[in-house]
Amino acid sequence: MGRLGRLLSAGAEGQTAAAATGLLLLRVFAGLGLALGHGMGKLPPKPGFVRGVTEMGFPVPELFAWASGLAEFGGGLLLALGLLTRPAAFFVLGNMAVASFLRHAGDPFDEREKALLYAAIALCFLLTGPGRYSLDALLWRRKDPLRRR
Repeated sequence: MGRLGRLLSAGAEGQTAAAATGLLLLRVFAGLGLALGHGMGKLPPKPGFVRGVTEMGFPVPELFAWASGLAEFGGGLLLALGLLTRPAAFFVLGNMAVASFLRHAGDPFDEREKALLYAAIALCFLLTGPGRYSLDALLWRRKDPLRRR
């Protein structure tokens, strides 16, 4: 398996069924929650959302509003599927860091909590990979003749 395949599916080989199931449940529930509960409503970006991005000081706010919506919707769906999990988690983590530390910087913790929770989940998948029960593991296992069973 090449370096990319090891990066995308790393960690899946030695997992117990319980650990793999736990990662699957976390991926699916958090990914769908992020995509459908938060990202879908940002696509296409509404004027109020673009205004909020402008207030944070981002250049070309329309572009960054689209990027945020796509990170939440597309990244959430990719996490739920376990497809391109680490790249998706990277973009979700970056988006949630902006939401937590810029958009909600002066807000009380309960206003930032959801973004911080999604950031922690994204960091988890960035570090662990998608788990054994994922499209990444399935696709990369097939491309590695030594791992076929």
